Amino acid sequence: MASSNPFNNSVLPVSISPSGEEKEKERLIRGGDEKIFRGSAMTKRGAYAAISYMSCAVLLVMFNKAALSSYNFPSANVITLFQMISSTSFLYALRRWKIISFIAGESLPISDSNTTFVSFETLMHTLPLSVAYLLYMLVTMESVRGVNVPMYTTLRRTTVAFTMIMEYFLAGQRYTIPIVGSVGVILLGAFIAGARDLSFDFYGYAVVFLANITTAIYLATISRIGKSSGLNSFGLMWCNGIICGPVLLLWTFFRGELEMTINFPLLFSLGFLAVLLLSCTLAFFLNYSIFLNTTLNSALTQTICGNLKDFFTIGLGWMIFGGLPFDIFNVIGQFLGFLGSGLYAYYKLIGR
Repeated sequence: MASSNPFNNSVLPVSISPSGEEKEKERLIRGGDEKIFRGSAMTKRGAYAAISYMSCAVLLVMFNKAALSSYNFPSANVITLFQMISSTSFLYALRRWKIISFIAGESLPISDSNTTFVSFETLMHTLPLSVAYLLYMLVTMESVRGVNVPMYTTLRRTTVAFTMIMEYFLAGQRYTIPIVGSVGVILLGAFIAGARDLSFDFYGYAVVFLANITTAIYLATISRIGKSSGLNSFGLMWCNGIICGPVLLLWTFFRGELEMTINFPLLFSLGFLAVLLLSCTLAFFLNYSIFLNTTLNSALTQTICGNLKDFFTIGLGWMIFGGLPFDIFNVIGQFLGFLGSGLYAYYKLIGR
């Protein structure tokens, strides 16, 4: 995002205007005979966004798991609400102090005449994204509770297949044989790794697969609406908070989850408060890195990054929370999953 403004370097990275490569990508997607997108080499900025996402995601899963399992906090939805309130408040402060902008290509905010910082039309344009985000957050938070961390990450790897399907239906995008082959290796590894799970829980597994579907819809919606709304990553996060925050507040109130939170015996425990604070902080940076990674790269790349960071999530989850025994099937499955993710990253880097 080039600019002659001397304050440009003080603004956090957000998103980029469509480059020649992205315009060519859109032309191929819309073309009649050339429906296969071969991709372009990942930029240095795109690589930084991917690494940032993976770092935040590993830590956030650990803190969410600690709050829900180690401290037995009764409501995943309330944690999501706390995270959303924290992120929206942080964005409001940064925007009010003119440290960040919500408009793509704008280095510094110009006017604060609109109390919501974005027009009503723009807010309504992002409504499908906000609905997809709310479903994604609620289902994903609940899915962490149902299964152990190693099995959770194993099942979540199948998100790549759902993402490819959603991108095909929403954008008509298809991938080359090397990319499809690498995704196939990931899926094979996921099924092999889960074949010997001795703690099978139908409800837990069903929620995880539902989380895969909502994740795929959410990422594909980011890729589509994010580029047509005129907003950058911070602006998209702001709209999500403005729309989804009140809905989630009413949802937790009528379900009695706010009352359960007030009566939670460890609510003011220093350990629990520290976990909750770190969870909210990481959720902000995770959401930002998801928007940035998806807009700079692609929805499928974002999903593959989730698979690559699983090595650290599985290791930490197994050491801290225990769970799935690492027998030969699990080891083979994990290896195939990482191999498929590595192949995808390689093909992405060389532009295939």
